[in-house]
Amino acid sequence: MAVTDFEDLTGLGQDFVDNPYPVYERMRAQGPVHRVRTAASGEFWLVVGHEAARTALADPRLSNDIRHSAGWQDDGGNSIGLNMVQTDPPQHTRLRKLVAKDFTPRRIAELRPRIQQIADELVDAMLPLGKADLLEAFALPLPLAVICELLGVPAGDRKMFHDWYLASTDFTRPEEAGAAAQAMTGYLAELVAAKRQDPGADLLSALAGGLSTDDDRLSPEEMLGMAFLLLVAGYETAANLLSSGTLALLRHPDQLAALRADWSLLENAVEEMLRYEGAVETTAFRYTKEPVEIGGVRVDSGESVAVVLAAASRDPRKFAEPDRFDIRRDARGHMAFGYGIHHCLGAPLARMQGAIAFRTLLERCPGLALDADPETLSWRPSLMLRGLHQLPVTFG
Repeated sequence: MAVTDFEDLTGLGQDFVDNPYPVYERMRAQGPVHRVRTAASGEFWLVVGHEAARTALADPRLSNDIRHSAGWQDDGGNSIGLNMVQTDPPQHTRLRKLVAKDFTPRRIAELRPRIQQIADELVDAMLPLGKADLLEAFALPLPLAVICELLGVPAGDRKMFHDWYLASTDFTRPEEAGAAAQAMTGYLAELVAAKRQDPGADLLSALAGGLSTDDDRLSPEEMLGMAFLLLVAGYETAANLLSSGTLALLRHPDQLAALRADWSLLENAVEEMLRYEGAVETTAFRYTKEPVEIGGVRVDSGESVAVVLAAASRDPRKFAEPDRFDIRRDARGHMAFGYGIHHCLGAPLARMQGAIAFRTLLERCPGLALDADPETLSWRPSLMLRGLHQLPVTFG
């Protein structure tokens, strides 16, 4: 089936940012694949069905390399380097292999005591205040501290890097976003250079110095891209999980009570949080290397395709009553971490941080409650990542 018209998403505004699910539901009812237009990215293809999403993410004819885009022009390189998200095999396989051993379940389990310590310290600091922005006081600093310690980022630089990142992803302010991206690039380049001169016992030092063979040595562009990806993917998505998951529990007191009464539900509750309000709304673009049929729709060569993981995880063909938050449901098969060879490398770390953080927070803060009307809470304007601006809470 060929499609010539498009769905115009440019005028949906903050209402769509805060709650995109009705729009995705309407689109999915008409079909799993749509031609859309947005202010930030122009026209491209959007996949909103679960089965079509899995098919698209596993199809090697859909490349993550922007050079397969019909509109690509060589402008001298990417300002944030070249990373695993932007590459295909064999380059992707090589890059992923270099860091995979640091994200195995066994290696992640070794981080548990330190993650628990950080979580306890953050709660110790919050509780005497009586109220807090849970995002800034807990959900963000916990994964930020964990990934920065793993990578070897100085503690004093973490807030600065986060501020740059938030500015760089605000497509409503393109000039500020560009300046922030350049600032991040310069900082990471200096950090990598420092690791080469004075290496430590951290992951960035190992990558910057080369590991054991020539195949392990990263080009300057690859090193820059790897540092950026590991830093951002290592904390931003986890922070979104912790804040949006807490919000889901507070908005569903019956589910919160069930979890507090039975901690054996904790791991399943985290999976339901990931399904219900995943940290990544939409994947990075894939580019068709040749004509491809997705969900019964023909997509020509050189087209840009984005998969809405959040919509796929709420497809009623996969999950009954998908808009209902239920920590006892079988949430297996959700798309929060993607699918295929680009499935999130940090999934075990995100899951463990979530389990530790939610139990610590709920056990030590029995009076935890929202300190704002949930309808007034707003989400950041990013089609790719899904995160709150803030989460005001009181501790009772």
